[in-house]
Amino acid sequence: MRLDGKTAIITGAARGIGRACAQTFAEHGADLVLVDVAKDVAGVPYPMGTRAQLAYTAELCEKRDSAVIAVEADVRDPAAVDSVARQAIDRFGGVDILLNCAGIAAPSGTAVHDITESEWALMLEVDLSGAWRMMKAVAPTMIAQRSGSIINVSSTAGLVGYRHFAGYVTAKHGLIGLTKAAALDYAADRIRVNALCPGSVRDAPEFEGRMLAEIARSLAIGVDGHEETFLRSQPTNSLAEPLDVAGAALWLAADGSTQVTGSVLTVDGGFTAR
Repeated sequence: MRLDGKTAIITGAARGIGRACAQTFAEHGADLVLVDVAKDVAGVPYPMGTRAQLAYTAELCEKRDSAVIAVEADVRDPAAVDSVARQAIDRFGGVDILLNCAGIAAPSGTAVHDITESEWALMLEVDLSGAWRMMKAVAPTMIAQRSGSIINVSSTAGLVGYRHFAGYVTAKHGLIGLTKAAALDYAADRIRVNALCPGSVRDAPEFEGRMLAEIARSLAIGVDGHEETFLRSQPTNSLAEPLDVAGAALWLAADGSTQVTGSVLTVDGGFTAR
């Protein structure tokens, strides 16, 4: 489970699951390129991660003896994505791990016919095409190294449908399809590509996440006490924690999973087992 001598790019690193993964990777020896848009995005109806939050994630990782670059970049922008890859290679000489964690939960909360063209495009651009752009940017260096692990953070929404979340469900299903296709494309180059599907993850204050609260808001569930609503559908009667997801990502990133590729790993307390 050690990542000594490895370099990981983590998108969506300012807060939430991205921060939890960054901390965990740092604790296990990885050097890090932490990426976040670090500003609000037009069309997303809630505050995005901030520059200060990204800097705080970097500080937490540096305290764990990780060498860190923090980069503000929008995964919708091909030039910005290419710059992230170049900075990683220039500083660390290569990229061993890519964790695609950047994503948005809204605009959501409407039936298919009420989704606007711009809402549909925004969801796919961030949650699906953003991951594809990052993979496209790092693949050449991984091919040259003949090694690498790419982890795409999908969701249980990539495995089942959710009412009034068609854009999100489509993007996350697409991300699993991209994962499986890329795993075959890169198998001969010893690059592993896997998908991680979290279920309901608690918005732990120390990670400043807000994904579950935003899903609740989109579903018109009261944010006060919303966790109790999500608990009702959990076979384990508990929500996943950000560090639960980070632990699964660590296993996929490390050498102990060298024969695992094209796989979908759920961290959902048995939600999709029903």
